[in-house]
Amino acid sequence: MGQPVRARTAPQHRRQAGSSGAAGLAGAAGVAGNEKLTAMTGAVLLLGFAVEGCTILAIHRLLFLHFVVGLLLIGPVVLKIGSTIYRFVGYYTHSTPYVRKGPPSPVLRVLGPLVVMTSVAVLGTGVMLAVAGRGNGPWLFLHKASFVLWFGVMTIHVLNYAPRLPGMLTAGYRREGGTLAAVPGSAARWLVLIASLAVGVAVAALTMHLSTKWGFGGF
Repeated sequence: MGQPVRARTAPQHRRQAGSSGAAGLAGAAGVAGNEKLTAMTGAVLLLGFAVEGCTILAIHRLLFLHFVVGLLLIGPVVLKIGSTIYRFVGYYTHSTPYVRKGPPSPVLRVLGPLVVMTSVAVLGTGVMLAVAGRGNGPWLFLHKASFVLWFGVMTIHVLNYAPRLPGMLTAGYRREGGTLAAVPGSAARWLVLIASLAVGVAVAALTMHLSTKWGFGGF
């Protein structure tokens, strides 16, 4: 009698390689998606902070707009901090796709926590100014001091990233074989970004009644 026919299966090391290859592709797409979300949020913040900076030039006349824009930016700032910390955690917990991507330059790695802390300080003291009102507590001094620090670190941050921003917004990711592919999850990224802006709108709408403490009305 002939030998029984057995189904051929791929060797174990090949199966593992295929499995890890698929995981690697998914990981590369995830890293690219995180980078693109960070870049999209950064573009929104760059525009928003530019408008906020313009209000400083005529702060007494544009104080209401200064408050509104600052409150609107809270949601996107939180989103950008979250996406940046996600990459940070991925790299320092030795997640393979993030290790393969590599860290930012040493200067930007040192600068990153300072950008986060000064951004939180500027927005936090701004909110406290709205709550406390004119002339109550040290919040105006702290707001101005944190703004000076924030402006310094943010200038370095923007000078490093702004030239690369268009490329980061349009970049794909490299699939197996080196070919470029579009980063999946575009709709989800837009929804998350829009949701962060909606959070800012909600914060502004809920706190505009505090503007009466500064001598001007709400919407």
